[in-house]
Amino acid sequence: MQGGAMRLLIIIICLGMLVVLLAGCGRAGRKSTLEVVPHVDLNQYVGTWYEIARYPNSFQPEDCVATTATYDLRDDGIISVVNRCRKGSPEGPEKLAQGKAWVVDPETNARIKVQFFWPFSGDYWIIQLGEQYEYAVVGHPARKYLWILSRTPKLKPEVYARILTRLKQQGYDPEWLLVAE
Repeated sequence: MQGGAMRLLIIIICLGMLVVLLAGCGRAGRKSTLEVVPHVDLNQYVGTWYEIARYPNSFQPEDCVATTATYDLRDDGIISVVNRCRKGSPEGPEKLAQGKAWVVDPETNARIKVQFFWPFSGDYWIIQLGEQYEYAVVGHPARKYLWILSRTPKLKPEVYARILTRLKQQGYDPEWLLVAE
């Protein structure tokens, strides 16, 4: 083998080893599959929810306060979504986002897709739910997004603490949460 061909072979082998190494590193950091609640009664789930806390995200401004999400089940099975918040303070101007959602897992109704503008949609997985639908925790399978929602503007501290404990078990870092004021 000539010097140039030998160098090319060594480069190819090194690149191959690098690809294998990087693939292994990606798997080592991968989290387990995110589990959803066993069943969601959509008729109980619809209505208004108050945002208690959330992970920061690019589509929800940090200066949004008094955030609510209102869901309504349409006759065609689609869920209409209206998100509201106040800019800067509870008395600030209202910001509104309207969208739709649909169930992608009819066995549980806990895996939902949400769309605010076509053709983009996002995963909305219900990963915790109060027995009386008094609170809900919504996550994303890659754990990029997270919302803690309540039927009331405040959650009891002991309920919030239980939610945080369960979130840690589900692979979320509660330190990243932005807590509503």
